[in-house]
Amino acid sequence: MSVVYGYLGSMKARSGHRDEVVEILTGGADGLRAAGCHLYVVGVSESDDQTIWVSEVWDSKEHHDASLQLPETRAAIARAMPMLTGEFDSHEIAVVGGLGVPVAND
Repeated sequence: MSVVYGYLGSMKARSGHRDEVVEILTGGADGLRAAGCHLYVVGVSESDDQTIWVSEVWDSKEHHDASLQLPETRAAIARAMPMLTGEFDSHEIAVVGGLGVPVAND
């Protein structure tokens, strides 16, 4: 079975800042495809005004890691960090298939 790299993460925004952080996270999404990203989804809940979830599918972990070094990514992180509480959760997964996600060829 072939796999690609998946990253599932959540973060908590300081009270009143969730929408600003979401805007930052979604603002640079267009450039991710060229970096090897196939899926980048930012989600929030109607009943939780602080938590933000991010789901990503990449060609590889190396592509994901390299994207974190891009100047535009580093700038976005720098803008968002003061609005976050520091509470993060993340999981790396092997994506083996599903609707709308690629599966690497052997």
